[in-house]
Amino acid sequence: MEIWITGAGIISAIGKNKTETLESLQCLRSGIAPVHYLQTEHQELPVGEVRMSNEEMKTMLGIQKEPTTRTALMGIIALKEALQDAQLIKGASGQKIALVSGTTVGGMDRTEQYFQDIFDHGRHLEYVGTHDCGASTEMMADYFGCFDMTTTVSTACSSAANAIVTGANLIRSGRYDIVVVGGSECLTKYHLNGFRTLMILDESPCRPFDVTRKGLNLGEGASFLVLESDDSARRRGVTCQAILSGYGNACDAFHQTASSEQGDGAFLAMQKALQMAGLESVDIQYVNAHGTGTPNNDASESNALKRVFGATLPAVSSTKAFTGHTTSASGSIEATICMLALQHQFVPVNLNWQQPMEDGIIPFTGSPSSASLSLHHVMCNSFGFGGNDTSFILSRKEEGGRRKENTSEIQDSKGSSQDSFTQDISPSSFLLRPSSNIYIRSAAQISIQQPLCDDWMEHPLSYDTPFATAIDPDFRTYMNPLQSRRMGKVLKRALVTAQVALNEAQLDHLDAIMMGTGMGCWENTERFLEQMCREGESLLKPTYFMQSTHNTISSMLGIQLNCHGYNTTYSHGKRSFDSALLDAFMQLKNGEISNALVCANDELTPAFCAIMQQAGIFGQPGQSVTGEGSVSLVLTTNPEGAWCELVDISMDNNGLQDANDFHWNDCFGDGYLSSAFGVYAAATCLAKGKTPDGQSVEKLQVVSQKGEQQVTRIQLKKVICD
Repeated sequence: MEIWITGAGIISAIGKNKTETLESLQCLRSGIAPVHYLQTEHQELPVGEVRMSNEEMKTMLGIQKEPTTRTALMGIIALKEALQDAQLIKGASGQKIALVSGTTVGGMDRTEQYFQDIFDHGRHLEYVGTHDCGASTEMMADYFGCFDMTTTVSTACSSAANAIVTGANLIRSGRYDIVVVGGSECLTKYHLNGFRTLMILDESPCRPFDVTRKGLNLGEGASFLVLESDDSARRRGVTCQAILSGYGNACDAFHQTASSEQGDGAFLAMQKALQMAGLESVDIQYVNAHGTGTPNNDASESNALKRVFGATLPAVSSTKAFTGHTTSASGSIEATICMLALQHQFVPVNLNWQQPMEDGIIPFTGSPSSASLSLHHVMCNSFGFGGNDTSFILSRKEEGGRRKENTSEIQDSKGSSQDSFTQDISPSSFLLRPSSNIYIRSAAQISIQQPLCDDWMEHPLSYDTPFATAIDPDFRTYMNPLQSRRMGKVLKRALVTAQVALNEAQLDHLDAIMMGTGMGCWENTERFLEQMCREGESLLKPTYFMQSTHNTISSMLGIQLNCHGYNTTYSHGKRSFDSALLDAFMQLKNGEISNALVCANDELTPAFCAIMQQAGIFGQPGQSVTGEGSVSLVLTTNPEGAWCELVDISMDNNGLQDANDFHWNDCFGDGYLSSAFGVYAAATCLAKGKTPDGQSVEKLQVVSQKGEQQVTRIQLKKVICD
């Protein structure tokens, strides 16, 4: 099977569509300029803004209702162009279509605007429900009404790139013929000030890979691509604009906001993409680098590129001096730029570069027309906080990927394939056989029940309050004082449940970490927001911002567990865990991994509980208690010692119907983690062969619902030993 790109749409500082974007790239016209629309104190910082107000975008789209986020508005504009381009504006008769979007900011633009009104006076409560990442994705989906499934990836600056990976896996698994993928991210005071506290913003136009580089310029925008199986595209009679030949996701496992000196995660991601495409490094003619202009990223990425390509480095450039760093949307914006480069046979210029940095790469700086290259395969890199690194390869239709079975070890131009680094973390992806059965090997929970045990089956705790906090174990038993001092409760809980589950599973190695979280490290987000909104934008603490991205939890696990494998985070309200579980299930089925750690984590604060109750989201009369906590599951393809078998997972309206629905909310509570606790509880019951009321059980179905239409059904059954 080939995965074709049959449509694309884009909006950024250099254009409101593909035509304008192409013209800006070929005319060397940057979109970096003084702040205009964002209401910030920091007028000294240039940015890459979309040159339209929210009202202008709403008028253009015919949207009159409130509330709508800027992230959603830009996303709708890009989605509309992509769907029209792929002849899907009215959907596809008889075919299911999914939407996978990437964002971290989500509705933060509205939250920061109305923060004090919401938290102090209970006004503008209609914007409470627009804050989380998934809300903006749902706004986009609702505008078109043609998507059978939606979910949201949030891995900081690699979010859109990982949305592309998820979409491709949905197609390869046979679940969908068409998946629209990409990302949208608006500028906010929150992340402008967050990056400023890290001292990585440049007051001049950014200069990626230049010796004088001082930092990045933030940007905003959206881009979406229509991924489609080649069979589906041929049936519909649509044109292939490029082929997604390969992709790789790896974790740097080094630091929350810095990349390793040698770019370990970036190196692995690029090599995985090449392996999947069946290509060698010499087959790549152009690399669109992550190239942010920060001293750390550009040095680290240069080393990674030299490790992959050696002396045969292809043309390399960063396009962030055109668009600004569009953070979560950068992966899809730059994917569309790469597609335009393939179609029009030009290499985008690395603007503003003048002097080489020590041991750095020399980027392409000539005019696009001066490049005599013939582009067949191009690589695009996106790297996020926490070392969430992703790379993918686009190919011209007549080329495609040379899909051969690649069983060779990863080669590192800095040494042989037998050096200590590659021996320790050489990925097993694409070397395994597809598996017919997936098992839950072990699990652990911290919740409003007694933690890290199954006392809830015999002696469940009951609550008559709308919200309940988790019962934590003694964290000192599981981590050293330095770890404990640096982590908030949500991180501690995540690490402990992961360690307990992994210790029971006794794996030789860990292949992947998939995380689901509705709000991420909300306590840190709330603290940074409150300080910014009440005290101004001058003396903010970087610590709160550093640990506020949604992928902070999964990347922390990668660092603490020294896992360089696949690492991703989903943030889509109550469907966050479901998406993570489906991701793991598909990759295990496809034979890309042999095991995975699948986690769900969320936390409550007093202010969060009060606002959610006032807004009518949680804590309402007749609802189960809303809880918090952590769940970790270890999934494997080996039935030995497994708690139960994970039969299937459906995230649309046509799910599984042949198992008993399992109800658990009265025990573990409602909230973003309800589905995760449901699977944990069902797996526990199947391992014991009985439900809490003593009835024997061999199969269970966990059903969760988000809104009126979105239903997830997860089917599990008892392991039958031969």
